[in-house]
Amino acid sequence: MTLEAVDASAWAELEGAAADPQSAFRYLNLCSVDAGGRPQARMVVLRRVDVARRVLEIHTDVRSPKWQEISVNPLVTILGFGPQPKVQLRLQGSAELHGPASECATEAWSLLPRSTRSTYMGGPPGDDIGEPLASEAAVADAEGRAFFGVLIFRAETLDWFQLRHADNRRAVFAYDHLGALTSSRWVNP
Repeated sequence: MTLEAVDASAWAELEGAAADPQSAFRYLNLCSVDAGGRPQARMVVLRRVDVARRVLEIHTDVRSPKWQEISVNPLVTILGFGPQPKVQLRLQGSAELHGPASECATEAWSLLPRSTRSTYMGGPPGDDIGEPLASEAAVADAEGRAFFGVLIFRAETLDWFQLRHADNRRAVFAYDHLGALTSSRWVNP
């Protein structure tokens, strides 16, 4: 497999995962750094991929710790693993946050099914669960919309690693701010 084929395959996997809830790369680990300098990792759902620009879209609650952490330090790592063909994708780059009033969040919200919208209703992530509020659907929908944000991740590097029965393989790719591939190389696993 050539470096070009590895890069194309990795991004095709990510693009396909955004539309396929059964894909291993649909659920990724997003890593940021908290105010105390400690690494924080959590699973997120990949919602959209722009292969040409090397961009991933993730939805989140603006009250979550990750939103606050990324507001301070936008440098993040995204990690995923696909059991077949045993490939790890580790992307490093920066995240842009688009809050509830943004055009980006408004458009993304409009495409969400009601069941997904309901996940943004209620108290802030990590708080104790209070009594459920009885409210009509339109009010609840508006309440959830106020806490919905979009995280746009721009990859600067991709570290591709494949576990094999023998001869593990690893390649590293770098991209410019527009998503163009600027370098690629095989490295020792």
